[in-house]
Amino acid sequence: MLTGIKRVAKAGFIGFWRNAYVTSSSVFVITVALFVIGSTMFIDQLLTVSLKNLQAKVDMNVYFVPSAPQAEIDAIRNAVAALPDVASVTLTSREEALSKYRQKYQNNEVSMQALAELDDNPMGADLAIQANQTSQYESIARFLEEKIEQTSPQTVIADVNYNENRPAIDTLTKIIEAVEQTSLIVMLVLILAAIMITFNTIRLAIYTAREEISIMRLVGASNMFIRGPFMLQGAMYGILAGLITLLIFYPAMVWLGPHTETFFEFNIFSYFVSNFAYIFGVLLGSGIVLGLISSILAVARYLRT
Repeated sequence: MLTGIKRVAKAGFIGFWRNAYVTSSSVFVITVALFVIGSTMFIDQLLTVSLKNLQAKVDMNVYFVPSAPQAEIDAIRNAVAALPDVASVTLTSREEALSKYRQKYQNNEVSMQALAELDDNPMGADLAIQANQTSQYESIARFLEEKIEQTSPQTVIADVNYNENRPAIDTLTKIIEAVEQTSLIVMLVLILAAIMITFNTIRLAIYTAREEISIMRLVGASNMFIRGPFMLQGAMYGILAGLITLLIFYPAMVWLGPHTETFFEFNIFSYFVSNFAYIFGVLLGSGIVLGLISSILAVARYLRT
């Protein structure tokens, strides 16, 4: 058995180096396929970060009347924070709300004069609620409506701005769902195209060895013994293509890093470096799988005849 493995490995290495044109063509095609797969990964990451940044800017606010007792405010805040759909709840006190108002309208003499004539702080506390997903704001709003019905809204809650923000929330939800579905479809189509292109390229390489395969079958070689060298060649094509793809991506990420940080608030080069092991594994693994599958499918034709 060990002798057979050595022979398969030797034949695979000889086949890999013997025909430089076929090897370079196969490696080139797999490199292009891996570059497309890698680019799709990076673009998907950029889109994900962009959508998360947009999602972070969308929230729902609960405004309390100025006379609302702190105990009731805390009770509602704790109840909302306990919901599984809620990512975070930020309480702005009456004093903080007044300070923000002063800072915002410090150059507006009318507003400052009107504020100075009041004996008491006219601002009420408020809660800023962020959901895990934009689609979950509706369930949070329903919970608040039930909470309002159970308590006395006239004396506690002045307003919940979900209805005002609903168009923006619904639009962002549709965008997120569309981007996720489109990314998945594009990835599947590109992977399928990569397999087909790689298969056809490697099949050309195996075509040159069709007579050798026929002779091996005539002398009683097993199908696995015949497949072995071509599977090894396919894996070697994938490994070499994966390394070349990483070498191409590195300078590209260095150049793109500052630009993506400016436009997307996300440095793609930092992501590349911090997740290098994962990216390396995906590209190298994808290259090996592409080479192996294409080799197995390509040689199957000559094993059936």
